[in-house]
Amino acid sequence: MGLPAGFQWGVATAAYQIEGAVDEDGRGPSTWDTFSHTPGRVAGDHNGDVACDHYHRWPEDVALMGELGVDAYRFSVAWPRVQPSGSGAVNARGLDFYERLVDALLERHISPTVTLYHWDLPQPLEDAGGWMNRDTAYRFAEYAHLVAERLGDRVERWITLNEPMVVMAYGYAFGTYAPGRTLLMDALPTAHHQLLGHGLAVNALRGRNARSVGLANHYTPAWAATPGDEAAAGAFDAVINRLFTDPVLLGRYPDLGGHGAPLEAAVRAEDLKVIAAPLDFLGVNYYNPTLVTTPDADGPLPFDLGEVTGYPTTGMGWPIVPEAFGDLLRGLKRTYGAALPPLHITENGCSFPHEVDDGPRVEFLNAHIEAMKAAVDDGVDVRGYYVWSLLDNFEWASGYGPRFGLVHVDYETQRRTPRRSFGWYRDLIAAARNP
Repeated sequence: MGLPAGFQWGVATAAYQIEGAVDEDGRGPSTWDTFSHTPGRVAGDHNGDVACDHYHRWPEDVALMGELGVDAYRFSVAWPRVQPSGSGAVNARGLDFYERLVDALLERHISPTVTLYHWDLPQPLEDAGGWMNRDTAYRFAEYAHLVAERLGDRVERWITLNEPMVVMAYGYAFGTYAPGRTLLMDALPTAHHQLLGHGLAVNALRGRNARSVGLANHYTPAWAATPGDEAAAGAFDAVINRLFTDPVLLGRYPDLGGHGAPLEAAVRAEDLKVIAAPLDFLGVNYYNPTLVTTPDADGPLPFDLGEVTGYPTTGMGWPIVPEAFGDLLRGLKRTYGAALPPLHITENGCSFPHEVDDGPRVEFLNAHIEAMKAAVDDGVDVRGYYVWSLLDNFEWASGYGPRFGLVHVDYETQRRTPRRSFGWYRDLIAAARNP
């Protein structure tokens, strides 16, 4: 059966993880600037002040993508570069940078896939409540309009939010990511406000004649540790996976049992109609499955987490289970049926030690691509695949230790060195074009 005609092979990055230049050309502070400069928040007290210096070295990085032969490049726009305070007038110099990048990509016949929000909320918005504040959704739509007004005639594909689950869970529930709040289930309104912002942004983008609009969600299969843990696994799936898909595709939230009151209090009339604005595609980010166990009776969450064992692991200690990836894709088709738009695998990748001869990364990517192809053969409509990541980068709370890049970055010199996986992916793309 094979992959569909026009299937896009790509790579992905995110602004705060690679750009650096955090105080240049009018950029304001983000929650990640604040978080990473708070002692003890990030491994090694690392921060994104310089990162991969992509803000200055982007021509070299675009040239690497040209050598790689990708069809598409997924990158994010830094909201604090465009609106330093999170609202009001646009910072033209910030958009100038992205305009130069987009034009350079198009010159090399690389399609820009723009993510509007990859976790770097302008700090003034967080000071006003962040995603716990409903007003942030409207500010996000305003920002989306400004970016599309400048770039909409050249960008093929738009992603509103990246992994809103991570923002809710890691950022507001458990405090391990920016902004570092520990609200547990009281963080549920951040899910709704992000999705409301998504729906409003979809309408703003359509108003600027955006060609293709979607959302990128994190998905992790919920594996019950024992048959007695099935209910906990179902609760985990509802909070982590379906909470960010059901309202977008089905116009309703999943049942969260006795834990849903904070979410219900945030929903107003007509919100779900806004959130369920039709999508052109759904982005799927996959790394590994999660083992789920039943919590103690007085636990604050409807699930606890265990450790998936019996599989090889990445350098991050994550289990490598490509068959779970294929099952996830089939499960999305089974669950959402005709409501499911075409899929793009907007993130898939792994961290291993920094050697240039990175055979384990090649094996990981090959196995997951084969699992994706098998799902396509079973009728799942997948239109693109983006490796995470083009470059080694600032890996959020883990700092600069993990190495996800097809290209090794020496952070002292900023020298880029393509790894073995770079050449392997280049050859795979070339072979796919000329079977």
